Amino acid sequence: MKTVFKNAVKQFLNSSVRVLGDNSVGRHLYGQIINSAMTRVQKVTHCGSDLIFSVPNALSQFRADTFSSKEPETLDWVDRIPRGSVLWDIGANVGLYTCYAAKARDCRVFAFEPSVFNLELLARNIFLNRLTDLVTIVPLPLSEQLAFSTLRMTSTDWGAALSTFGQSYGHDGEPIRKVFEFPTVGLSMVDAVTLLRIPQPDYIKMDVDGIEHLILKGGMPILREVKSVCVEINDKFSAQADEAGSYLRAAGLSFSEKRHAQHFDSDPGAARYTFNQVWVR
Repeated sequence: MKTVFKNAVKQFLNSSVRVLGDNSVGRHLYGQIINSAMTRVQKVTHCGSDLIFSVPNALSQFRADTFSSKEPETLDWVDRIPRGSVLWDIGANVGLYTCYAAKARDCRVFAFEPSVFNLELLARNIFLNRLTDLVTIVPLPLSEQLAFSTLRMTSTDWGAALSTFGQSYGHDGEPIRKVFEFPTVGLSMVDAVTLLRIPQPDYIKMDVDGIEHLILKGGMPILREVKSVCVEINDKFSAQADEAGSYLRAAGLSFSEKRHAQHFDSDPGAARYTFNQVWVR
């Protein structure tokens, strides 16, 4: 019933947009609706840090509403980062953890996010929180090596995840259900330092929904200098889990813990087997 209702609403909205687009008054009204949506914000407070996030759609609103509960283990890891450290947020999405690390820990953050849809909200969130001096957006995907390839996406919504670069599988190792794609340039962690002159990270947070092991493989010289890594791994995706662990150990890091929010234990999908792993030196 819920799906039927959502589809009916979607069809109604699509029809309304087509009607509005047929005349100048309708186009002006439609533009005002979009502009109004983009001005909506949600205030969030966590451990004494006040944040503001742009929430133009349901997904971005959900991310703001669940800021403290969706990945408490990630926030705990960020809270342990020494003030003033260099953090790479690989798969920054709309920048929730980027902004928190910059504001709460005074981190110098490099936010890697290739989605053209998420980049707008990422930039808005950095600006809303007055963090432009601490956060740099890197609008490119990281991968195993420098290469031209395709970013395949399962959604074009603001705040969406589950994309993949250069591969045909997603976060669970299964073929990705692509709805959109575009060609771009990917680079390795080594390329980011040597070609783009991005500072060596002290800490790395990585959540890219499937190719974590490939990024780690291409970044071994960088990983050998990192103090800690927080990386999302799906235990059921054995190639990802096994290879990621192998590369992290080879870089001299030791497994510390893996956690996810308790409510994911009853999730029927891949989230049940997906954890944020913490590795330390």
